[in-house]
Amino acid sequence: MIEYEKALNEAQFKAATSMNGPVLVIAGAGSGKTRTIVYRLAWLAEHGVAPASLLLLTFTRKAAREMLHRASLLLDQGLTGIQGGTFHGFAYATLRQFRPAWLEGRNFSVMDAADIAAAIKHCKDELKLGKGDRSFPRTQNIIGILSKARNKELPVEDVLRREAFHLLPHAEALTRLSAAYAAYRREQGLLDYDDLLFEMEALLREDGRAAALLRERFRHIMVDEYQDTNLVQARIARLLAAPGEERGGSVMAVGDDAQSIYAFRGANVRNILDFPKLFPGTKVIKLEENYRSTQPVLNVANALLAGAEETFRKNLFTRREGGDPVRLITPVSDLSQADLVVRRVQELLRDHLPHEIAVLFRAGFHSYHLEMALNRAGVAFRKYGGLRYAEAAHVKDVVSYARLCVNPLDMPAFQRVAALHSGIGPKTVQKLYAAAQSGDPAATEKAFARFPGFLDDMRFLDEQRARPLSPADQLSDITAHYQPHLEANYPDDWPRRRQGLEEIIQMASSYQDLDLFVADLALESPEEDEDAEGRITLSTVHSAKGLEWGAVLIIDLVEERFPSRHAAADPESFEEERRLMYVACTRARTHLDLYAPGSVYSRAEQSTILSAPSPFVRDLPSGLCEEWVEVYGGELTRRGSAAAPERPRRARLLPPPSGTAPAPTEPDFPAVGEAAPPDDDAPPARLGYCRHKIFGRGKMIKFLPPDRYQVNFPGFGLKIILANFLQPED
Repeated sequence: MIEYEKALNEAQFKAATSMNGPVLVIAGAGSGKTRTIVYRLAWLAEHGVAPASLLLLTFTRKAAREMLHRASLLLDQGLTGIQGGTFHGFAYATLRQFRPAWLEGRNFSVMDAADIAAAIKHCKDELKLGKGDRSFPRTQNIIGILSKARNKELPVEDVLRREAFHLLPHAEALTRLSAAYAAYRREQGLLDYDDLLFEMEALLREDGRAAALLRERFRHIMVDEYQDTNLVQARIARLLAAPGEERGGSVMAVGDDAQSIYAFRGANVRNILDFPKLFPGTKVIKLEENYRSTQPVLNVANALLAGAEETFRKNLFTRREGGDPVRLITPVSDLSQADLVVRRVQELLRDHLPHEIAVLFRAGFHSYHLEMALNRAGVAFRKYGGLRYAEAAHVKDVVSYARLCVNPLDMPAFQRVAALHSGIGPKTVQKLYAAAQSGDPAATEKAFARFPGFLDDMRFLDEQRARPLSPADQLSDITAHYQPHLEANYPDDWPRRRQGLEEIIQMASSYQDLDLFVADLALESPEEDEDAEGRITLSTVHSAKGLEWGAVLIIDLVEERFPSRHAAADPESFEEERRLMYVACTRARTHLDLYAPGSVYSRAEQSTILSAPSPFVRDLPSGLCEEWVEVYGGELTRRGSAAAPERPRRARLLPPPSGTAPAPTEPDFPAVGEAAPPDDDAPPARLGYCRHKIFGRGKMIKFLPPDRYQVNFPGFGLKIILANFLQPED
């Protein structure tokens, strides 16, 4: 017999040995969720439950196989007969046995990706949709939109309004296409991926005999990652378990409401939050002991959850001793942030293997500047979630325009820009290139006459070369010129791609010369070996779920980046962003760094502006993190921590002018949870010249109490800058 009480902690044991009735296991991050499920399978088998009466529903077949294998090893015997797999796999097996009534005795086929694409194209052609309209979404995007509408159980128009506003003009057409696609499947006896779930639900509701047989067979149901279920999956679980009915089965849902981050896929956090209401008599068991992270990391995670509007309250703890404090770093800007992160990664590499280090971010394009910095430093990396800037086709297009600005003889760039125009093949490119480089305006005009769009490109580039613009301004103009190509070539997701281009413009704002910027962009990252252990990880938080690293650095923790811009006005979205932050923090085992830059590049202002820290770090209790601030010159200065309650006082770089109120001694935002004290003995100073790390030399125009100056920077205009980010000059 397995000694369950020795193998499991108290909460795990309680969950594993629960025999009957509905049970909800709230499994905090790193709390041994899989171990608990494995031991429960073994315990049920040891206590006489027939394997054939067990149903294990997971989100991947791999997860189900692993759990069943581990349970078999515990028992030293096979568990033949247990039904384990995904919701979709279980639905398919069931529908083979109990075919939907509308088939009228016919067999059905499950469509693969190619079948679905062909069917959508057929229906689109039948309805004569999108002909000659390059803005009409492509087949793959149509599939995604229709699937998302079904999984979220929303009208197509609502999905477009929330997630693809630029496609709203096609809402009516896509709604018609959805109806035609549904009719086509019925006519042909076909089921797609989503149909499996809805047909399974219909079977349980409409076929009393089938429902009774399934409930009789599966007396113990376990659902893993319950926070990731969509509405129809939750209804299937309830229909199978049939709470309150004589033949209802015992159901255990395992998950963590604090890790529900896939609403964009259709996951609904209400499924787990409302579980006790939908299953009367539910026993709620919380797994709070963490086996992954140190207590300082868990303290931050607990603080994040404390601010949640609605959640199952839990307090993660560990029996592990020690652990470095969580660091909250305030770089001068999002530009200097990349350099600080690279330096920190290099420090961590002294004690960690590369694959034990990860940098996480909210959106894929947020890492572009960091990728360049890592390339320059020779640090190899692997990226998950979003494209690397060097791999993004639209980025390559814009960079090709920039390369031609720098070097009109750049043949590869010329070819790429030419390829944006229809009718230009390899031979034609050679002729056009020769004409363009001849220096003869008349010959050029004649050669390009058949391609007015490409001729317009050449004229635009000539104008750009003649204008004394900064690299950021040049790229901004290029991006605006490229916009029609962006919308035409990427009708499905051009707004997202445009965000990536804005990041490229922001990257260029730290350069004085376009050629240097283009050269840095062209630098290849270190040769990628097959062995992932030789590279650090860059990842979106969504792609990082389920993973863990020894050291985790989270960047861009400022408003409108994390949480995202669109989440601020929507309470539900904001709470999901909070959960996303919780997931990010709990990926760390021993080291966690949070980066909240004091300024970011604003496309609207076409300059770097002051930024507000993310509310997720701003609202952390004072003393929870060790706080560091970047000062002029790129150095980090300790501001405060739990270990050092006394706030360090440093000499002011720029004191207020004589006769003005003293400004706070700290360079940026107050310490988390407190206000910065005034520096009453700051010496007077006169307005004069100063230097900024990004904008260079400038003239101080006006002091703005308590701690800012208005400064005129040649080439950048008037800026309002924190005093401690300015170095006085004669």
